[in-house]
Amino acid sequence: MGDTRVTSGAVRDSGLPPVITCREQGSFARGVMAERHPALIAQVRDAFPYGPGQHRALDALLDEVLHGVVEPLGPGSPDRALWLEWGEEYVGRPWFDAPFLWSESYFYRRLLDAVGYFDEGPWQGVDPFAPFKRAELRGDAVEAELRALDDLAGVPAGERATALLQASLWGNRADLGFRGPSGESVPGEADPRLVADDSAALWSLLPPGSPATVAFVADNTGRELIPDLVLIDHLLGHGHADRVVLHVKPCPYYVSDAMTADVVDCLRRLSRAPGEAGAIGSRVWAAMGSGRLDVRAHAFFRAPFPYERMPGDLRAELAAATVTILKGDLNYRRLVGDRLWPATTPFADLTAYFPGPVAALRTLKSDVVVGLEPRSLERLESSGRAWRTSGTHALVQVRASLSAPPRTG
Repeated sequence: MGDTRVTSGAVRDSGLPPVITCREQGSFARGVMAERHPALIAQVRDAFPYGPGQHRALDALLDEVLHGVVEPLGPGSPDRALWLEWGEEYVGRPWFDAPFLWSESYFYRRLLDAVGYFDEGPWQGVDPFAPFKRAELRGDAVEAELRALDDLAGVPAGERATALLQASLWGNRADLGFRGPSGESVPGEADPRLVADDSAALWSLLPPGSPATVAFVADNTGRELIPDLVLIDHLLGHGHADRVVLHVKPCPYYVSDAMTADVVDCLRRLSRAPGEAGAIGSRVWAAMGSGRLDVRAHAFFRAPFPYERMPGDLRAELAAATVTILKGDLNYRRLVGDRLWPATTPFADLTAYFPGPVAALRTLKSDVVVGLEPRSLERLESSGRAWRTSGTHALVQVRASLSAPPRTG
């Protein structure tokens, strides 16, 4: 799964905004740790007929998160030493004091430990989130979205590309048509819920007929991964890319994050559908067989650090890509750093370290956002809405060159 070592010394905290933690009462991060994670533990308990051992371990994890301090993985855990290295400064301290990005990641690693995902035995390798993922794929919403692809079959390539990029951007809030979740925009019109839109810069990196290699870093499976696969089919089929490398998680992570098994489930769902969806599924399946679409699962994609600390082998691979497309909220936080940045901080400055051109497709579901124009920010802040965390707004941000100045401070 790749080298797990991360670079040290590349990240300098001096003069930077504070890292987001869960300390602040009423903050989004604290709500995740104090409310969402306990609810998830209850859902996982109910999703499988786990035995007394798993129940005790889940109860202990819940109590530790809410009332105790961070404990290390058990002596038999295969990556105990790695996580002790990654979290040596947080072990023995309250969970709410650790960086939000680190504590979220470690919570999911501990949850896997509690259900025996890595242990020898009957529960080894059983994804605790699989019931939630598969239920979504069987839902009526997916059926309707796949049928909607028939309406795009005869649309001119440029308009189809715009629609599919928007569908991939909005994920499970899109309808695979020309509208975002608000139903307010049509082709050629600005969507007021797009807080930044560098779509043109992205397409300029991938002109038709280019021998491009696209690195596509997935986020969630199900209703978000299916539009990603449809977009990948368009990139390959219309000459925007000669090859796509789809990067997924190496183990269950953040409930719905995509693994290789989830890619296969989504492909089967596509391939078995009638009409245009089935044709797309067959093409993507064939692209994997020919090597034009490659799926990889580097260990760093479950590491609790920003991409600035990616190991050398992953850095070299992404440097070779024409562009790296990062999907979703977590990837965005890892890309720019999970800090309280002023929202007008230039996106190019914070991604100058990235080894090649990079694009972020993200529906906003957490506090971090950068690269906004002052006027746009003023309008958003005066709206009275929780626009940063509600999933009602999105962005497409691109740093197309390597000429941006390095981060200072």
